[in-house]
Amino acid sequence: GEMDLQILSKIRARYPRATINNEVVEPSADQIAKYKERVAQASNLENIKFTWHKETAYEYESRMIAENKTKKWDFIHMIQMLYYVKDVPATIRYFHSLLESQAKLLIILVSGKSGWETLWEKYGSSFPLEDLCSYVSSGDLPRMLDSAGLKYQLYELPSHMDITSCFIEGDKDGELLLDFLTETLDFAKTAPPELKRQLIEELRKPGCSENRDGKVFFNNNLGVMVIEP
Repeated sequence: GEMDLQILSKIRARYPRATINNEVVEPSADQIAKYKERVAQASNLENIKFTWHKETAYEYESRMIAENKTKKWDFIHMIQMLYYVKDVPATIRYFHSLLESQAKLLIILVSGKSGWETLWEKYGSSFPLEDLCSYVSSGDLPRMLDSAGLKYQLYELPSHMDITSCFIEGDKDGELLLDFLTETLDFAKTAPPELKRQLIEELRKPGCSENRDGKVFFNNNLGVMVIEP
């Protein structure tokens, strides 16, 4: 809910008297609980109605279709979300169909020019993914959006992440960062030694990172797509 509340504060500032219906589609009960805690602690939420749906995007779509419901929206966002759907183009098409005539659909993913793209391209098949997670970046979206005939603008959002501790053997923060970068629990302890060596080496290269003042900064750039109705 952190990003939602920031977005809502901007909308409130622009349209102070508007009543806002904010519906959340989130399959994790833990994340919903954290979101509700934020709302309970926040101020200036008058005229905002929150509704939480504990379901995936596909479950939401299936339920709405089964109930023969069509709800239109002025703004829909998918921030760092499309990695977790089975059919990315179909998900985009469905939620795009829910836009009002002057609405916007916002999608944010890691950039196709980021270090993530390099890692996924070279080592994605070696990471033992146990959860549902697709290697999709903003570089994949134009082809999908063009084939669907959708109009959009694409922006690059610069972002860098200090991963210097990844190169310090036994460093706890470094090991957690490696888990995050590979989406593999205890990667430093469980990965085949040669895979770990290659990955550590790759993380230092310009395709992934840049060196500044003795530190290594991972290219964490994001791709932002604003899609028209």
